[in-house]
Order: sequence, then C-alpha cells, then structure tokens
Amino acid sequence: MWIKIAGILLRNRVAFLVGAAGITLILGIQIRKAEMSYEYAGLLPSTDSAYLDYVEFHETFGQEGNVMVFAFRDSNFYQLDKMNDWITACNRVKAIPGVVALVDFTRSFNLLKDTASRSFTIAPVFPERIRGPREMDSLVRVVESLPFYNGTLFNKEKQIYGMMLTVSADVMKTPARVQLVKDVVKITRAFNDKYHLVMHYSGLPYIRVVNAENLKGEMYMFILLSLLVTTCVLYLFFRSFRTVGFCLLIVLVCVTWTVGVMALLGLKITLLTAMVPPLLIVICVPNMVFMINKFHVEYDRHGNKIKALQRMIEKVGNASFICNLTTAAGFGTFIITSSRILVEFGITASIGIAFVYVICLVLLPGLFSFLPPPDNKQTRHIHNRNIRRMLERAVATVLRRKRRVYAVIALLMILSVVGFLRVKTTGYMIEDLKESDPIRRDLAFFEENFDGLMPLEVTVDFRKPRQVMNLANLEKLDAFATELAADEDISRPVSIVEVIKFANQAFYNGNPAYYKLPTNQTKNFILKYATTAAGNVGEMAASFVDSSMQRVRMSFRVKDIGTVKMQAKEREIYRLAARYFPDQCRVKVTGSSIINFKGTRYLVKNLFVSLALAIAFIALLMAWTFRSKRMVLVAMLPNILPQLLTAALMGYLGIPVKASTVLVFSIAFGISVDGTIHYLAKYRQELRPTRRGRKDIPVAAITALKETGPSMIYNAVILFFGFGIFALSDFGGTVALGLLVSITLLTTMLSNLLLLPSLLLTLDRLAGKSNKP
Repeated sequence: MWIKIAGILLRNRVAFLVGAAGITLILGIQIRKAEMSYEYAGLLPSTDSAYLDYVEFHETFGQEGNVMVFAFRDSNFYQLDKMNDWITACNRVKAIPGVVALVDFTRSFNLLKDTASRSFTIAPVFPERIRGPREMDSLVRVVESLPFYNGTLFNKEKQIYGMMLTVSADVMKTPARVQLVKDVVKITRAFNDKYHLVMHYSGLPYIRVVNAENLKGEMYMFILLSLLVTTCVLYLFFRSFRTVGFCLLIVLVCVTWTVGVMALLGLKITLLTAMVPPLLIVICVPNMVFMINKFHVEYDRHGNKIKALQRMIEKVGNASFICNLTTAAGFGTFIITSSRILVEFGITASIGIAFVYVICLVLLPGLFSFLPPPDNKQTRHIHNRNIRRMLERAVATVLRRKRRVYAVIALLMILSVVGFLRVKTTGYMIEDLKESDPIRRDLAFFEENFDGLMPLEVTVDFRKPRQVMNLANLEKLDAFATELAADEDISRPVSIVEVIKFANQAFYNGNPAYYKLPTNQTKNFILKYATTAAGNVGEMAASFVDSSMQRVRMSFRVKDIGTVKMQAKEREIYRLAARYFPDQCRVKVTGSSIINFKGTRYLVKNLFVSLALAIAFIALLMAWTFRSKRMVLVAMLPNILPQLLTAALMGYLGIPVKASTVLVFSIAFGISVDGTIHYLAKYRQELRPTRRGRKDIPVAAITALKETGPSMIYNAVILFFGFGIFALSDFGGTVALGLLVSITLLTTMLSNLLLLPSLLLTLDRLAGKSNKP
C-alpha cells in the first residue's frame, strides 16, 4: 500500500504543492479572525450540581465576581488637597465606559433618619469637593463612625484606603475590557505618583485581564523561541540552510492551517490553546527528522534521490502515521473531560497533529524532490562519531549488561514508588504565578489587610415568603455569620443583617454603639422602613434578599487557601449551618471560591481518567499493529517508567498534582511513544528467517537500534529544548509543563535505547529456553 502511496505523492507532487499553497492562503486569511478569550473558562460541566447552584445564585442575586479592588496605605491621607485629588480620580474612574458602580472612602453613603416621613434616606457623606480642613475632619469622623465600611472600604487601624468598582459583565467578555483596565490603572497611578504612594490592584476581573494580556505576549514569544530553537538544532544536525528553510516552511504551514481552522470553528485563544502553535512546532520537527534521516540513509546507500524519497515514504509513512495517531490520542482524550477549556485544547491539538502528519507526508517529499541531491556535508550526520559512539555503548550495554539495566530499573521503580507516595494534590487561584509577580504580591496585601478577595456566598432559603425579616431569623443569620467570620481565612460578611444594623445605628442618630440588630421594642419600625424606604436603600436590600423575602444572601470573602483547605472549609460551613438552621431551611454554599476549588478537583480527576484512556488506547493500537501481547508489554514498559519517574520527581521536589502538572503525563506519553513505534517498526522490517527456521531477533534488535537510534537522539534533543523554552514563562503551570515534559522525554529516550532492546533480547532468550526439549 505504501509503495502505491509513495508513487502517487511523487508523480503528482506539483498538484499537491499547489493545492497545499492554496489551502494555506485561504486559512492564512482566516487567522485575522482568531480572537483571545476574554471569558472565564469554567472547569465544571453545565450539569454539575455546584455549577447549577452558581447559576441559580446569579439569576437570583446577580453577579458576584465582577468587582475590581484597589487600595493604598497612607498615614497622611487626611489632607485637603490629597483628598480632593482622590475624589477627582474616583470621578474620572467612574466615568470610564464599562464601570457600573464605584465606592470608596470618599464615595461612601450614610443612612439618615427622616422623622417626618418615618423612613430612612441615603445620602453621600462627601461632596464633589471639600471646601476646607474643618469640613474634611467632620466628614472623616462620620465615615469612621460607620462600622459598615470598616474592613471593606478602609482599614482604620492600618490606615489603608481602598476602592471597589463593579464592571459590566458584557464589557468583560469583549476586548474593550483591556482598555478599561488600562484606563483605571493610568488614573490611579497618576494619583500615586503625585503623592508617592503604592497602589495595590486585585479582583477577579483585573487578574483575568492582566493574565490574558501576559498570555498573549507569551504566545508570540514562544512561537519565535520554538522556531529559533528548532532552526539551530536542525542546522546542527543537517548542516544545510536549504533543508532548514524548507523545514521551517513546513512548520509554518502546519501552524497556519491549525490557527486558521481554530478561527473557522470559532475557537478562541485560551491559556491552553495558546500553547498549541509552539507545541506543533516542537512536534512537527521530530516527524521531519525521522523522514529526512531515512531519506539521507537511503540516498547514502544508492545515490538515487527519487528512489530514496520513495523508500522514505514506504518505510517511515506507516510508523509515522501510528506515531501521530498516538500523539493525537494523548491530546484527544481531553475531549471527554466535559471541561470546555480542555475540550477546546484537545480538539485544537488533535487537529493540528493530523495536519502535521499530512503536511509532512505531502510537502516534504515534494519539496525535496526539487532540491539538489544531498551532499556529503548534509549526510555527514549519519556517520556522526559522537552519535555512533553513544549507540555502540548502548549496544554493548544491551548485549553484555542487561542485568545491570534491570537492576537500575528495579532501583528506579522503588524510588519512583516512594516519591509517588509523597505527591500531594492541591490547587490555588494564582498558583501558576511566580512569587515575584505583582498580582501575587497584591493579593497577599489584600489577604493580610482585608481577609481575602475570593467571593464566598452563603444563601439560606426559609421556604416561606417574608421570613427573612423575622427578627429571630435575623439573629440566627447574625450568629451564624459571626461564628463563621471568626475563621482567620474568612472575612466579615456583607448581608441584609449588616444593612439592618446600619439602619439601627441611623435610628439612634449614627451612634456606633447601636450598630447591631434592633431590639423587640424597635424592630417593627426599623424593619418596616429599612425594607420599604425609597431609592438606594431598597436597592441595597434587594441585592441581598429575593423579591419574596424568602431567600437571603451572605457575602463573605475568603483567602486563596487551596483546594484541600477549601474543601474542609465547605464541610465546616455546612456543619455550622445545620446547627443554626432547621431542616426546613435550605442552605447552599457557592461563589467563585467554591466553583474554583470544585472545578480544579474535577479537572484533575478527569485528567487522570484521560491519561488512563490514552494509555489504554495506545496499548490497543500497539496490539493491533504488532499482533502480540508480548510486544504490547515491551512497548509500554519503556514509556510508563519515565512517567513514574516524573511523578516521583514531583513528590521529591514538592510539586503538587494540579491541573497544569497532570497535563504533563498525557502530553508526554502521547509524544514519547513515537520513538518506541519507530524502533519496533524497523525491528519488524529487519526480522528475517534463519537456517533453523526461527527469526533472528538479536540481529534485528541491534540493527533497528543502530538505524533508528540517531533519530531518537535527535528528536530527544529537539523535544528537550523545544519544551524547555516553556520554562521561561511567567506562569508556573507552563514552567512545570515545559520542565517535566522535557525530563520525561529525555528519560524515555534513554529507556528506548537501553530497556526496549534489552527486553526484546530477554524475551527471545526465554522463548528459546521454552522451546528446548
């Protein structure tokens, strides 16, 4: 079959090249339509109960994760010019398109008792401009006497002042959010620079925008670096600028086709799909190395270029097909995870790998057929002394020191098991950011001074209308919130209870001592007018209570404490709620913090499942290809061992199992098995009957090692440095991916050179013993 395919490709090479050029032009035009993803990539499936609770919460109470927070420390903030400048800055921020609401120390509101109408009115504390120091001191005393704001808009003890702005959910899904963040930062930094202050920025919208922009810059950087690395390595191997140039052309065609199809399918660029172009560059080069190496070997034997290209397709085409199929399987298993970001990554990578195989098989023979025959300089790598010396040592080890190989493998297996048992599972919201990253430092500032930022929402459904404003229920809510807020990782809540306390304080003419729930004597007046007051008071209450006054919301903030502690925290909240609220009440815990930790755990679990499926699929593919159970065992063991070593390394170095590190195993396994397939394919081709009628396995194993060994070494070097470039990322997950995959692929190369042929020879010896009478 492959002889016919080779003939078709070479006879019609001009038509294939023209067709490929046309497709590249069409898909290249589509690249302009590719967009960055500006939406939060949900990890939970739409049918998950936690996700459904989150959606129900949004439908009832509105968004809770579209708040940006900024804060600065200043012991001399109460200065007339400075406060007026800050008011001006806040007004300018509020005027930015996309900013829905803004509150800060100077834009705080006070509840005032209206004795004539027997209601409360809401009024801003500060005017548009403070007229003098005496007025400023009076206004500051008013705000500082309102416990409702302390710990939220300012920290009186630590002299920290903040700004909270709610941004439009629609704007946050479009590129306009980037300009929104830039405008806010520009205005606030101008104030900081004037008064020599340090502004700290955080909040989920801000973090996502900054990370998305950094990701966009890294994508271009990695594409250029991967091209640079592969160019250098290819030139070192083949010593030909023409060969390197055509290889880079093929690489760029692969990337163009993949990104163009992404744009056609409407798939946006996310944290994961941004890695696909540099990954394809790294994966495409080994395909070409195996093909070019075979082309040069064949040409070196007989000097016929067309015949060498035909033999290249015939001998490498099938093995390359299986290699790319296994690599695509490693990525394709992400499609079954039900996580949108992983499904899109799996689809994009699998399509890209399919393109890599087709383009290399079609373009490389076609282009090389028009090039001059390779000279001695270009084929010198076949006789590279260092490579031959390395392979001779490998052959000597396989033939004479198999026991040492097995002893080392046994020792590594023991160390792997010990290291694997030390691996921990966890996940943090900003775990992929470096310790020196400003986002990480600023989040630590808010966690230290405002008890965290991650939204944690607790809702209570009393199952009967108008039960929220029952004083007994308010007291239960207050007691529950007080006990929960005593936790060092959880903030004081904002809820209808706090609004009622605020109203009670207003009823007693702003006396801070009365910031508490009303008594039985005053409850009727305060509760009635707090819920029916006109204007913004009603809006304030409506954001915490549904229209039937049956369900209530308590908004906490929690520190970024990781998935393990967050899971324990959720159980503790439900246990505490069961103590305060009877069975007829329904309590739900939701918010971005809950969705983040459950999504991370769900993702890690599904990634392990996808890894198991990838291993099973590749094992079945091996069984179908080689028609032997023993060959499946021989093929899988050299590839599974490096995975165990990588897992052990994670345990010894304290690298936790999380979404970004679990990706390593599926990706590395799909790629690492390529060398095994090429070796075994050549091994089968070299098998021939002896005079005794039995196939000469030792000769075939050593011959296959000598011919495929150079390509395995070249590919290991290319992949090691190709994935190593990801270590330059500012995202810890990308760094871990690059380093761990590089190490895994390097150990796989050593395993294929030493363990794989050793196993073949051992099985042959055991089979020979079993056949003796």
